[in-house]
Amino acid sequence: MTRSQDLAQRAAVVLCVTAALMAPGNLAGASVGTTAVGLSPRPDALVYIANLHSDTVSVVDTGTGMVVDSVPVGDGPDSVAVSPDGSRVYVTNSASDTVSVIDARTRTVIATVVVGDEPSRVTVSPDNRNVYVANVGSDNVSVISTRTRAVTDTIAVGDAPLGVAVTPDGCTLYVANAASGTVSVVRTATRTVTGTIPVGIGPTALVLTPDGRRLYVSNLTSDDVSVVDVHDGAETDRIPVGDQPAGIGVLPDGRQVYVANIGSDNVSVISTRGRAVTETVAVGDGPNGLAVGPDGSLVYVSNFDSDTLSVIDTSPARVTNTVTVGDGPTGVAAVQGKAGTARGPNTAPVQLA
Repeated sequence: MTRSQDLAQRAAVVLCVTAALMAPGNLAGASVGTTAVGLSPRPDALVYIANLHSDTVSVVDTGTGMVVDSVPVGDGPDSVAVSPDGSRVYVTNSASDTVSVIDARTRTVIATVVVGDEPSRVTVSPDNRNVYVANVGSDNVSVISTRTRAVTDTIAVGDAPLGVAVTPDGCTLYVANAASGTVSVVRTATRTVTGTIPVGIGPTALVLTPDGRRLYVSNLTSDDVSVVDVHDGAETDRIPVGDQPAGIGVLPDGRQVYVANIGSDNVSVISTRGRAVTETVAVGDGPNGLAVGPDGSLVYVSNFDSDTLSVIDTSPARVTNTVTVGDGPTGVAAVQGKAGTARGPNTAPVQLA
């Protein structure tokens, strides 16, 4: 089953599509693919990639272009998020209904938290107090306390929630509901849904601009990206992109949005000012997960069907490296640092190794 078929099925019906996962593998030490163009002279970063079929998280040091570790997690890891201080990595295990908590220093799982059915996406609050997990199979969001590593609340949202994003002030959580064609607006203080925004068909992932004023939503089935005015709580534009857009990210200056298109094996680059695609970058097979590097100079894209990570230089937009990772790479997260030094937003460097 390709990633395209996987996500399309989730958007149509709430089903567990990870029952036939392949046996786990160990890709530690895998090297740069032969299609590499070369490494950009940019600040080093660590990139974490959830490998759905090998039940692992690959850790890539972009300074060397190598997989420096492979961490075993639960069954069917689908997404990954890093805490603001870089010390913890959270991984949703879609086939075992759990979240693995990884200590970034030791690169070992230190806790496993049971959540809802088929957890699909995860994000961490800016204050590092809560982890939000979208459960596609139970139509809700689990709230995990980072202190106790336990679920403290469950929030009912739309049908088949896939994407989650929290505002820079931590006050509002947005949830993309794939089967409802909507985005739920959640007030984090009360953990209640305060609004519902209609968007395109099969909303799969979403991202907020750095100023928190705009929300960009990738619509898997309608092949476009919705632009939502956060203040008005309404869609203001719809931008056509490639086939079956999934992973999405915005540069730190807010000028460009990158979208991974599963069905067309490329990444669309959207100008937020012109609200149109200005560039298209060919990547690997079945691109689905996407993360923007901390300084915005690089974008990382997981290619589900070719088991690789594409590294895109954003100026100009082009692939500069291809790294072989685990089997069926999906979610991606990146933190600045070299071989274990991470820097979170508005924090001092945290030594992890």
